[in-house]
Amino acid sequence: MTLAQYHVSDLPEGPLQASAVFFAGHLDAVREAMGKGDLVIVLPPAGPDHTDWRQSLARDLARDAAPTRVNVIGAGDETQCRALIGYLAGAKGVTGHYAQTHD
Repeated sequence: MTLAQYHVSDLPEGPLQASAVFFAGHLDAVREAMGKGDLVIVLPPAGPDHTDWRQSLARDLARDAAPTRVNVIGAGDETQCRALIGYLAGAKGVTGHYAQTHD
């Protein structure tokens, strides 16, 4: 199964600022992408202080999009990104989750 991907790379370091930038600058495009099928939102890796807003983003978007699947990942490099997306592509029941790779 192929998953659509929405990549974001322009987030500030602070969690409040990063969530504000995401919601102001990317939410409309993400909602449009959700209308085309299952979606993985790819964010840059971040510290644990970003986990709460990323988890709630994944959970709330998945609720809004059901039965379309929406997940959020934080991946540091292309190999890590491909591995997480590959897992999610095969895990047809997984939606509303945030996963991040660790070095």
